[in-house]
Amino acid sequence: MTPLESTGLHAPGELSMLSLFLQADIVVKLVMIGLVMASIWCWAIIIEKTFAYRRARARMDQFEKVFWSGHSLDELYRTLATRPNHAMAALFVAAMREWKRSHETGALSLLGLQSRIEKVMDVTISRESTRLESRLLFLATVGSAAPFIGLFGTVWGIMNAFTSIAASESTSLAVVAPGIAEALFATALGLLAAIPAVIGYNKFSNDVSKLIARLEGFADEFGAILSRQLDERS
Repeated sequence: MTPLESTGLHAPGELSMLSLFLQADIVVKLVMIGLVMASIWCWAIIIEKTFAYRRARARMDQFEKVFWSGHSLDELYRTLATRPNHAMAALFVAAMREWKRSHETGALSLLGLQSRIEKVMDVTISRESTRLESRLLFLATVGSAAPFIGLFGTVWGIMNAFTSIAASESTSLAVVAPGIAEALFATALGLLAAIPAVIGYNKFSNDVSKLIARLEGFADEFGAILSRQLDERS
């Protein structure tokens, strides 16, 4: 071990990302590992949500095209009842199931049936909203907390660097720079995790709001159709 290394400082020129990580204090290393893992998990969520929301929009478009084409509602219900594969189909199936149950049991009070169908659709929208928003909280948490975690690693690293500089009794930039770079690397990783997480959270929150608005609009229109049918039969 060289005299410089015995103080905790490292030889000039060792500034690659791998060397910065390997030279870091154990606390800074744990911070870096945590931030890298959080960043990887964020990207996995971003990729999964991108494809999931795109698929949800395509399936809703396809369902609305069939629904408004004059297709028989009973036939559409039989097709989707066993396996509604998207939020709007689940909403339609839930309302139709309540409609059919009420007919089978003879519970055809106009107000009672309308109220039950609205409640069933509200519950379904709430359930689908929860499903669509799953894992977005992780993006929000990483987006807000990662810079501070990285800053903690930097502060800790700089404290160690100054302690080592004092022990070496040298203020040469070549001696000081590796310790400072090692500490700042933690902040860079924090920002690397936080920036895509914030952008992804804002984008996906907006996507979820639009999908939920489509579900609420469809629920209002479908409720009006069922209400008209009840009026015609009464």
